[in-house]
Amino acid sequence: MTFSGTNESTVLERVKEKQKYPEARVIVLDDDFNTFEHVVNSLQKIIPNMNEEKAWKYANKIDKDGSAEVWSGPLEQAELYHYQLSSEGLTMAPLERI
Repeated sequence: MTFSGTNESTVLERVKEKQKYPEARVIVLDDDFNTFEHVVNSLQKIIPNMNEEKAWKYANKIDKDGSAEVWSGPLEQAELYHYQLSSEGLTMAPLERI
């Protein structure tokens, strides 16, 4: 395409901008039907590197405060853990993007 009256051309430079991969928080809510043992077992089963001691701390925090963030990281993994914990019967807050 040419424009009359000028031989100048416009060069657009590509700006390289790294976008951060979306992350999310997985939050378990307190309820009146899941036992502490079930919450602990579910957390250990689903969340990587979750040991029994840490799982009990989360279970107590969920009971005391009404909720606890049990994992945060890449959105796709958060979606998987959220789904799996929900499938175990835990009461989950909606995924919260970071």
